[in-house]
Amino acid sequence: MTGSKSTYHIPVLLREGVDALRIRPDGTYVDATFGGGGHSREILRRLGENGKLFAFDKDSDAQANLIDDPRFTFIASDYRFLKNQLRFYGIKQIDGLLADLGISSHQIDTGARGFSTRLNARLDMRMDRNTELTAEDIVNKYGEEKLSEILRQYGDLKNARKIAKSIVRYRDQKPVQTTFDLIEAVRPHIPGKTQQKFLAKIFQALRIEVNSELESLKRMLEQAAALIKPGGRLAVITYHSLEDRLVKRFIQSGNFEGKIEKDLYGNFYTPFKKIGKFISPSTEEIAKNPRARSAKLRVAERNPENI
Repeated sequence: MTGSKSTYHIPVLLREGVDALRIRPDGTYVDATFGGGGHSREILRRLGENGKLFAFDKDSDAQANLIDDPRFTFIASDYRFLKNQLRFYGIKQIDGLLADLGISSHQIDTGARGFSTRLNARLDMRMDRNTELTAEDIVNKYGEEKLSEILRQYGDLKNARKIAKSIVRYRDQKPVQTTFDLIEAVRPHIPGKTQQKFLAKIFQALRIEVNSELESLKRMLEQAAALIKPGGRLAVITYHSLEDRLVKRFIQSGNFEGKIEKDLYGNFYTPFKKIGKFISPSTEEIAKNPRARSAKLRVAERNPENI
C-alpha cells in the first residue's frame, strides 16, 4: 500500500471485521464501503485464486485507491443498488458482506468537502458529488419546521427548534454558505464545555439528510438478506446510535421496527441469526485511531430459508 492510500482512511476493526466473514477461499464477497480499500485488501489476502470481491463506493475520490487484482471488481455506486449492480456481473448470491459505515478520514480532512467543523469551506457534504442536494441547500432553503425535524431526528438535539430558528434568523441577513457561517449562525446555542460534540451533531444531521444515509442503509440490509447464502455472514460497523439501531433491529427481526412477526402457528422466521455480542475497538486501536472510539461491529449469519 502506498503512503497516499494508507492515509486516506485507517480501517476500523480490520481484523475483527474480516474474521467475522469467515472467508472461504473460493467465495464471493462484497465490501459495501470501499473507501481507502483497507478491508478489501485484507479480504483479498484471504481469498484463493477463484475467490471474488466486489467493492462499492459512491465517492469518486475512493477510485484513487483501486486494487489491481483480477479477483477484484470496483462498482462506483451507492450500496443501496447492491442487487442490481451485482446482477450486472451475473452475481445472484454472495458468501458475505462487510460494511464500514459513516464517513472516511479523507472526507473529513479534505476541507473543500465541507464535512469538518474545523475547516472553513462551502457547505457541501455530498459523498456522491453527482447528486444535487448540498448542506448549503438545506440550511438556506428548508423551512424552520423541517430544519428542526432534521436536527432533532438525525442529530439528537433537544433544542433543535431553537437552533433552526437561529439558522433562519441568520440567513434572513445573509446566506449560510460555509461551515464557519453555520457555526456563527448557531453560536448562541453552543455550550461551553461540549462545543465540539454539539457542532458534530449538527454536521451529522445535515450529512445524513444530504446523503440519505439511513434510507440507503435500510435498502442495503434488505438486499443483503436476499443475496447472502444460508450460512453466509453479514458484518456491519456502525458509528452512531441511529444506524446501529437499524442494524441491530434488522438482525433481530428482519425489519426496522424490531417486531418479530409470527405465523398462524406461532412460529417466527428471521433472515439472520445474531453471532455473539457487538465488538468494540480495543484501547490500543482507539489510541492509534481516536475516530474508532464509537465503532460497533455487529455480526450475523444467514439462516436457511423458511421452507
